[in-house]
Amino acid sequence: MSATPPQHAHGLQGRRIAVTGGLGRLGQQLGLLLAARGAQVALIDRHAAAAAGAHAATAPGVAVVAGIDLADEAAAAAGLQQAAAALGGLDGLVNVAGGFAWEKIEGGHASTWDAQYTMNLRSAVLASQAALPLLLGQPGAAIVNVGAAAAQKAGVGMGAYAAAKAGVARFTEALAEEFKTRGLRVNAVLPSVLDTPANRADMPDADPRLWVSTDELARVIAFLLSDEASAITGASLPVTGRV
Repeated sequence: MSATPPQHAHGLQGRRIAVTGGLGRLGQQLGLLLAARGAQVALIDRHAAAAAGAHAATAPGVAVVAGIDLADEAAAAAGLQQAAAALGGLDGLVNVAGGFAWEKIEGGHASTWDAQYTMNLRSAVLASQAALPLLLGQPGAAIVNVGAAAAQKAGVGMGAYAAAKAGVARFTEALAEEFKTRGLRVNAVLPSVLDTPANRADMPDADPRLWVSTDELARVIAFLLSDEASAITGASLPVTGRV
């Protein structure tokens, strides 16, 4: 993970932002970037043990809310309340939490579809529902969901994942329409392959120079959270690098 140099505020100074999946590679990179731009950040994650080795967890302006199962309605509500308590309120939410499974439809399992729905869509819905009463009424309130380019075009073995991420895109549109006159913007990013150690290990013959770095994706998310994107809501923005 690259260190994030100091940045200008870019409309994020003083904003209080919760990031789900916050102790993963992208979540930490985003947390560091937002904090460097003057935001206060709460990283929400299911894995409490991961907090001990998380570089972003000790950064100034960053709090950690760990041990939260976002697929559980009560736990998601408690996690967002804890994040808001740590930050003194909430102005933004980024739903990074999710997961990937490659499995062909022929010979595949219903459990894979259930798991992909739970990790990628249900978690985003429950976190967003829990955040709504905290966000409404806050100037510049925004939600950004992390979808996937596969939501627009699925490949072999990506049926369950792509369907779940397509659900994230439709959820983004529906939520944006529901609140577009109430001061809450909702957008999504649709990345292709992220350059992470796990993806490099899984695809050793691929050229990671063509992929999207976590820093590149974090910068797009930060833009969508900021006042610079005040006219954008209901968008699903492809972030596909050179793939």
